[in-house]
Amino acid sequence: MKRVVITGAGTINALGHSVAATFAAMREGHCGIGPLEFRDVERLAIRIGGQVHGFEAEGRFNRQQMSLYDRFTQFTLIAAKEAIAQSGLEFHGELSAKSGVVLGTAGGGVSTWDDNYRSVYEDGKNRVHPFVVPKLMNNAAASHVSMEFNLKGPSFTVSTACASSNHAMAQAFQMVRSGMSAAMVTGGSESMLCFGGVKAWEGLRVMSKEACRPFSANRNGMVQGEGAGIFVFEDYDHARARGAEILCEVLGFAMSSDASDIVMPSKQGAARAIAGALKDGGINPEQVGYINAHGTGTVANDKTECAAVADVFGPHADRLMISSTKSMHGHLIGGTGAVELLACIMALKDGVIAPTISYEEPDPECALDVVPNTARDARVEVALSNAFAFGGLNAVLALGRV
Repeated sequence: MKRVVITGAGTINALGHSVAATFAAMREGHCGIGPLEFRDVERLAIRIGGQVHGFEAEGRFNRQQMSLYDRFTQFTLIAAKEAIAQSGLEFHGELSAKSGVVLGTAGGGVSTWDDNYRSVYEDGKNRVHPFVVPKLMNNAAASHVSMEFNLKGPSFTVSTACASSNHAMAQAFQMVRSGMSAAMVTGGSESMLCFGGVKAWEGLRVMSKEACRPFSANRNGMVQGEGAGIFVFEDYDHARARGAEILCEVLGFAMSSDASDIVMPSKQGAARAIAGALKDGGINPEQVGYINAHGTGTVANDKTECAAVADVFGPHADRLMISSTKSMHGHLIGGTGAVELLACIMALKDGVIAPTISYEEPDPECALDVVPNTARDARVEVALSNAFAFGGLNAVLALGRV
């Protein structure tokens, strides 16, 4: 099997419009969660989120593109441009034919759905734009990335709720590892921060009106975010031959299904995914220094995840650093694993562990080192990125220093 490395990263999210800005915000423990700004927000009970501010789509895309690009696609293209530029790859000839794009999203064009439902039902219009369907479909972002960067190989979208990005990146990893592709563009994006998107989540009664406080005893729910994280996964030998900068190595992956409940997580399912990723990567549990937790800030998720980590790692769990960056950028649903992978890269490459901010009260059922409130300098050899989705779908990636 081929070794797989990451040679490019790009993002736009509530913490920053680039990887550098996001790393700086994570180091500072900056909170990107704040008051939401969009039409009819005053009709919502939940009015906070990790919204991308200071972003003007009209200044980045022309009129024709705007008619085709939902906000989640816009975010994807911006992040993909940064990632591919950093990688230094140009997709022509055989590389173009074998390279593709696999992305994750849960909602796809939610803003487009919201705008057009409003137009038809509230404003009474009898027609919608002819490009509404290609704009809102979940594979829109993947298709536009493939067209923009001449990626003619395997290209598709994965939708597994909050594990979408991790499942997508796993598919890209396996394609490069098997030799099917020399390089793959992968990651995920989401933009559900509109009236309909937030109103639907309100119905679940899992949202906080105040802040995202993962692992803190006084936590009271999750907070939504939006944005994208995109990466270039590349064959190690291919990257070395062309002198590319390597950010880290993708060592292993595993996925599992709880097969038990549509919303309540299972400790056993999460533990099997974590243990499976270690086995797939040939990793001794004691090699792991950092876990980017799913850490939503809900009681059920936080307790279940901590119990799963304790089961898999045993006494070593007390020596692990485990943080949730959702406390800073919010929960990007299908795009969340991609933005969180940045924290793993920062830990491995720069030796900086992103904190769990807004942490106030220790919880005996989450008695791990959750890196509370302040970033930490530490040398890490292996990091894990956890994603546990509604439907009981679990996906864990293992990464290492190169």
